[in-house]
This record gives sequence, C-alpha cells and structure tokens, in this order.
Amino acid sequence: MTSPACPGSSLSFEAPADPLQIQHNILEEQVELWWFRDPAKSLLCYSVAVLLILGCGLGGVGLLSTTTSVSSEWRLGVGTTLCLLALGVLLKQLLSSAVQDMNCVRSRRQIDMLKSGGLSDLLVVLITGISLVICGGVLLHLALANHMPKPGQALNDMYISGVVLLAGGGAAVVGVGIYSVVVVLLERTRHGRRLVDRVWNIFTVSGHMDRQGRRETTSSLANLI
Repeated sequence: MTSPACPGSSLSFEAPADPLQIQHNILEEQVELWWFRDPAKSLLCYSVAVLLILGCGLGGVGLLSTTTSVSSEWRLGVGTTLCLLALGVLLKQLLSSAVQDMNCVRSRRQIDMLKSGGLSDLLVVLITGISLVICGGVLLHLALANHMPKPGQALNDMYISGVVLLAGGGAAVVGVGIYSVVVVLLERTRHGRRLVDRVWNIFTVSGHMDRQGRRETTSSLANLI
C-alpha cells in the first residue's frame, strides 16, 4: 500500500531534458566546429578572395610582361602593386588555413575574426578595393592630364587600365558595405537566427544517425551472443 502524501509537502517534478538542446550545447563546446559555423558567408568570402587573387595576379603579370621603355614607369608600378595585393589576399587565406589546422586558437572571438567570412576577410577585401580605387584614380588623372584618349584615336592603355581598376575597386568597396549591412540585419532578425539553426540541424541529424548506428550495432552484438 502506498502511503498518502503528507499535507503541506510539495512535490517538484523537473521537466525532462531535451536531447536536442543537450546535443546543441555539446556541439557549441567543440572548438573545431566554430570555424564552420557560417558556411554560406565562408563560401562567399572565399569565392571573392579567389576572384581577387586571380584578377589582381593576372592583371599584374599582364602589365609587367608588357612593360616597354615608353610606358615602363606606370606599368611597372601598377603591375607590382597588383601582384602584391594578390599575394596579400593569398597569404591571408593560407594563414587562416594554417591556424585552423594547427588548432592553436581556442578563443571564439579570434576564430570569428580569422575564419573565412570573418572580420579579417572584410578588412582584406576593403583594403584591396581601396588600393585598386587609388591606383585607378591615379591612372585616370595621368591619362586625362595628358589628354588621353585623344579624339580619333584608339583608347590609351593607361586610360583603360584606370577605368578597369577604378570599377573593380569600387565594386569591392561597395560589396563590402552591402555585405556588412545585410549580415547585421540578418543577425538581428528572426530569419537570420533561423539560418543559423539550419546549420546546427545538419550536425543534429548526423548525431541522430550516429546514435542510431550505435543502437543497431549493440543489438547485433546481443543477437550474436
């Protein structure tokens, strides 16, 4: 027989723990996963970095390879600048990969800064864009000061290079501004938080699959015994 509860005694029932929340908390503590928290932003910024490396590198090599005695000064200067910019963007990507592989950074703030799509990528793209704008503006100023292109003649190489560099650098700077505004708005809205939850759902599904596989393995061993 069960004894009745004493009057005045209070029974407290704790809510059952949510396994999804527990798994989410466990995944939050995994430092290795912090590098891949925002795959969409990482892929976008990585693609932009590859475009900058190819564009600046090929442009710089092209100008350096076509340097002549007549136009050696501006081709040599702009070509060297473009090659250095491409090397700087490539160095940032290699540095992020090396730090990630060595697993020597354990701070979430530093990882958010160094990973693809983080603050360091925005600064690299912004600095590259501003440098391209400056180079393009200088070339356009020199071309217009020397009355280039002249009417009835083909467009001068300095003028074309200035327009291309100015357009590319301006697009990079404007893109960084739009990207920053969109990211800030997404992170402050419900839709942005939903996107973050979708990423974690991928790891949650994989966790369920692993747990189901362990149960099947256990039942198979029991049957064998």
